Amino acid sequence: MNILILGSGGREHSLAWAVLQNPKCDKLIVAPGNAGIAQIADCAAIDINDGGTVVEFAARNNIDFVIIGPEAPLANGVADRLREAGVLVFGPSKAAAALEASKAFTKEICDACAALTAAYGHFTDAAAAKAYVKAQGAPIVVKADGLAAGKGVIIAETLAQAEAAIDDMFGGEFGTAGAEVVIEEFMAGEEASFFVLCDGADVLPIGTAQDHKRVGDGDTGPNTGGMGAYSPAPVLTDQIAERALNEIIRPTMAEMVKRGMPYQGVLYAGLMIENGTPRLVEYNVRFGDPECQVLMMRLGAQALDLMHAASQGRLSEMQVNWAQDHALTVVLAANGYPGSYEKGSVIGGLGELPEDSSNMVFHAGTASQNGNIVAIGGRVLNVTARGDSLAQAREKAYALVDGIDWPDGFHRRDIGWRALS
Repeated sequence: MNILILGSGGREHSLAWAVLQNPKCDKLIVAPGNAGIAQIADCAAIDINDGGTVVEFAARNNIDFVIIGPEAPLANGVADRLREAGVLVFGPSKAAAALEASKAFTKEICDACAALTAAYGHFTDAAAAKAYVKAQGAPIVVKADGLAAGKGVIIAETLAQAEAAIDDMFGGEFGTAGAEVVIEEFMAGEEASFFVLCDGADVLPIGTAQDHKRVGDGDTGPNTGGMGAYSPAPVLTDQIAERALNEIIRPTMAEMVKRGMPYQGVLYAGLMIENGTPRLVEYNVRFGDPECQVLMMRLGAQALDLMHAASQGRLSEMQVNWAQDHALTVVLAANGYPGSYEKGSVIGGLGELPEDSSNMVFHAGTASQNGNIVAIGGRVLNVTARGDSLAQAREKAYALVDGIDWPDGFHRRDIGWRALS
């Protein structure tokens, strides 16, 4: 197969790494890719949010299968354009991608199928939103309805913080994503990520993970896109996973079919777990980042077979073959992230690190300049290792981290602490 992966982050680097291990992959192109991806695959500078451009590129390069990494092309209907052109694609339609693109839509679906989730209100003006917050009290969660690059969620500890978040969102801080606001009950418990493949009819669980959203050790400081992750997630036991499937995910998928928008691709359910009961925090319609990196490290070559089967409606034939292993990834970010940061600093030491089935540095925000790897993003590298235990995976990952020479970056030193304590 000739395969095209859309995206430029650590998620796409790990997808490319796993896909290349499968002998069914004859040629791999990643668009636009990054400096790390360019070391293992061809990269192409095209506009991945323009369906016509992607269709034309796929035709010109005899692409048999397209894997869409980020949410923006899905929300823009790129998967629909590829399907209309007869190209096999992994990723939901624009209509189904509303499960991530609109938090109000997700809540409506959960209401219709009685999926376990937080109580909420949906607002299009600040005054009504503030009145709701006053009636509910704090802590409370304020969310921009649309896609805000992982930044449109504020956990307000006080009413003043909630009102400020409402003003910011309606004031345009998150652009059009904040034109509508969803306000949710604060859910206590432990959060975990549950990943399933869907083919419109069947659902196949492919793994669990936990990520660390806050910037600092001990889960302190502002939220980020994720500072590290590990898989599996101990809190998501087999029994809790089964409840999540039966009481949240399968009802959601059935409701989507009922509405004429069957879901095909990967569905990422963010769950809050308390006293053995899972409740839905949010859906994402693509692999999480950096959770994808630990899942791909554990899945390896079979990831391609599973995604291909989901795209062809063959999930009922498939099973996931898990090793009794663990994987952990540490994010190296530019100093200043998630605020403003400098671009262009040189990263040293990468060439001396091992790259194999148990040790990988996946690139996220990197470019190649004058023979050097330089940082061009906020989250820059995902240093990932696999081990027989989580403790071993963490030890190996931090040994890799310590071999990287990048004074302009920082990282957390406690990834996995919750599971290991």
